[in-house]
Amino acid sequence: MNARAEEKARRGVAAIGLALCVVSGLAGCGGGADDHKKPESSASASGHGGSGPTPQEGPSTEPLAELRGPDGLMLKVTSAARDSGGFLTVNAQLKNDGSKDAVLSSQLTGNETEIMKNGQSFGGATLVDPKGKKRYYVLRDTDGRPLTTAGVQMVKAGDTVPIFMQFPAPPTETSEVSFQLPTFPSAPIKIS
Repeated sequence: MNARAEEKARRGVAAIGLALCVVSGLAGCGGGADDHKKPESSASASGHGGSGPTPQEGPSTEPLAELRGPDGLMLKVTSAARDSGGFLTVNAQLKNDGSKDAVLSSQLTGNETEIMKNGQSFGGATLVDPKGKKRYYVLRDTDGRPLTTAGVQMVKAGDTVPIFMQFPAPPTETSEVSFQLPTFPSAPIKIS
């Protein structure tokens, strides 16, 4: 029964992740008058049949940050976008540049009991607003599951895995935050 419940929870997290990608993709389509002048951006962001933006797609190929981690892992933060619901979604690519398969550290999940009981995730990620002197943690759903990519336990040599993390959005006057993920150095990223 316990394994069945875990599988059901994993499917739920995957469904939430997919829904969040779609919602964040749709949220990027609306907004101010300037957004209506750029339809090619929203068209290129949904190149997989409406599944939402993926880190490999989008108008800019320049990453916001590149972080080197253990075992040949490299994290490229590709976007940090606000949506109209008051959330900030960070999309990234986790690549294994090493010659051996890399097992992801459980430290990436964070050390909060609520998140840890839901399995491997990127729930340990935080954003720091240095001007506002505030730290933002990954959001959770009503069952305590982190709103991040979950279930990635290993990245094979040469492979790249798209990931996302969703946070409460800092105030609109905050345009840059420090992105932190356990086992990786922190880096400043610009919010779009």
